[in-house]
Amino acid sequence: MSIAELSIVDLESWLRSDPGQYVQAWEQARVDALVADVFGYNALQVGLPSVNLLKANRMPFKAYAGIVMPETPMRQNWSGVVITEPELLAFESQSVDLLVLPHVLESARDPHQVLREVERVLVPEGRVVITGFNPWSLWGVRNRLPYMQRWLPQASEMLVSLPRLKDWLKLLSFDIDRGHFGCYVPALSSKKWLSRFAFMESAGDRWWPVCGGVYVVSAVKRVPGMRLMLPGWKTSKTRAHRRAAVAGAAVHHDSGASTAANCDQHSKS
Repeated sequence: MSIAELSIVDLESWLRSDPGQYVQAWEQARVDALVADVFGYNALQVGLPSVNLLKANRMPFKAYAGIVMPETPMRQNWSGVVITEPELLAFESQSVDLLVLPHVLESARDPHQVLREVERVLVPEGRVVITGFNPWSLWGVRNRLPYMQRWLPQASEMLVSLPRLKDWLKLLSFDIDRGHFGCYVPALSSKKWLSRFAFMESAGDRWWPVCGGVYVVSAVKRVPGMRLMLPGWKTSKTRAHRRAAVAGAAVHHDSGASTAANCDQHSKS
């Protein structure tokens, strides 16, 4: 089993724990809200085969892609299943309208290459939704403490911070239009204690919004538009014609004004 597969297995196992269920519920709600009104024909989720983050979307074709095959009950949620590495997506260029990456960058061998593949397969104005663990949160700090068991399923050096992700997306001509931080509770392993500290969610959004344990980001692929460039001689000729027309209208207006003035003067005499 490769390192990437081991990382995915660790993530799947962690999501079955009480903190993992807490994170999964928060991410599902946020992603549902982000993808519900995204329209198109083809939607794709890469990774995390045990969760369907596209169920709120209404596109006719929703597929799963990853290096781990979903279990039989989960396959019924997808129009298609493709076994492929996220660094080399087996899809045509500009063929996907919506793409969801749940914790994929943290498990990938080359996360920047994953984003390059995302840019390649998305249509212009297509959307990508990315979730990840925040290394600068209480959970991230707990994960870096020496002589203690690792808290998160991925090592600290594998986590991708939001500023770093924003830089990568900007280089690939993506515009981040929405994003959320969540899971501000301390690193507690009991569902009972997680519930007791749930009040920190609203407090975290207000007082330390960038310190949530998890983030979700929505970005749109931008493609520079084309501008029709006319030949210089045609442009100059058109401008000269317009100037002549404007001058003619001005002369006609002045002549009319002079005629009206003469008539007025004649009537007074």
